[in-house]
Amino acid sequence: MVDKFIINGAKTLVGEIKVRGSKNSAGPCLIASLLTQDECIIDNVPFIDDILNILDVLKSMGIKVEKIGKEKVKIIAKKIDASKLDFEKASKTRISVLFFGALLSRVKNFKMPPPGGDRIGLRPISVQLRALGKLGAKIEKRNNIYEVSCSNLKGGEIILEEFSITATEAVVLAAVLAKGKTVIKGAAAEPHVQDLGEMLIKMGAKIEGLGTHTIKINGVETLKGCEHSIIPDPIEAGTFITIGAVVPGKIKVTGVNLSHLDLFLAKLEEIGVQLERGKDYVIVSYSSKLEATKVQALPYPGFPTDLLPIIIPLLIKAQGKSLVHDPLYENRFNYVQELKKMGAGIEMVDPHRAFVFGPTKLQGATIDSWDIRAGACLVVAALSAEGKTTIKNISQIDRGYERIEERLASLGADIKRISN
Repeated sequence: MVDKFIINGAKTLVGEIKVRGSKNSAGPCLIASLLTQDECIIDNVPFIDDILNILDVLKSMGIKVEKIGKEKVKIIAKKIDASKLDFEKASKTRISVLFFGALLSRVKNFKMPPPGGDRIGLRPISVQLRALGKLGAKIEKRNNIYEVSCSNLKGGEIILEEFSITATEAVVLAAVLAKGKTVIKGAAAEPHVQDLGEMLIKMGAKIEGLGTHTIKINGVETLKGCEHSIIPDPIEAGTFITIGAVVPGKIKVTGVNLSHLDLFLAKLEEIGVQLERGKDYVIVSYSSKLEATKVQALPYPGFPTDLLPIIIPLLIKAQGKSLVHDPLYENRFNYVQELKKMGAGIEMVDPHRAFVFGPTKLQGATIDSWDIRAGACLVVAALSAEGKTTIKNISQIDRGYERIEERLASLGADIKRISN
């Protein structure tokens, strides 16, 4: 069965919508439960496709996984049989690269498939593997399968070639149980990296420098279980806030950590979006007078690369020529051709930059979702367009947004999931 969304746009949206837990945080935190034989209880887990795949991978290795609440799971990893790791499920998500770091201290020899994820350009894991190699891991690739062995994890100084989130997380997961001290220079500082670190500290890890580009870890012999609640998803929050700005009405987005969205919210206000901020919510009203701007994706605390596609439908409505720049991924703009089908005026400068000309009225069309954030961009565009839009390949959207059609429908959106 292949699902698609049918959206009749330009409907007035009114009401509250709550942000779910962060996908980018939940995956690493679930994998961190492998580092102890004790019970870990993790709350605010979004049960979306990528996270369900991670839970299935854990189960395949004999890990006890039990859903004990609407958004809560209990994990006990007393014994790990990595020989039974589900390659098919692991290869469907980028998060699975973190199993390399987590398994090193519990399993001396194991095999892993290449990780999956979004089709947004070349995403090699060489940075991650080289960093783990400096801690003592031996990793070889044969017949497209990684063979991993490690007799003794030792701390050391690791200088990452880029602010790689998964490389930082993989090294942190390995280093907390390694002998000696590890220093990661060029570490990623994103909120979900910090959240993983906070969970590990609850488990007894000794970590300093979270939220900076230098993280110091003193390895310990064992970690204990813990209870941890996943941070709200800043990308989902940004998606709903943008919807409120481009669609008639007024939306209150609740469960937001505003400190994770500083630059994003500042950029929206620069464009002309009407925002009211609260302690953990944002009220956003339809904004008719918008001004063009320049948006560049940068590592945290810069503008998030995952929110760059989301803001494009807003710039389509802005007066003038906007420039959007994503220096990270050469295929991030794969959604541009779909927006053009709806009448958007967008000109690609090169694989990393595009001009957006506005204001333009979008018309419904049949379009295709290429990855999670491209799909979310198209949902935002369809909600603001005149007429009917059909979005195909919405399994990509399901990887990052939990039952998004039901939640948007509760605000008044005319959106339906159709199975062929």
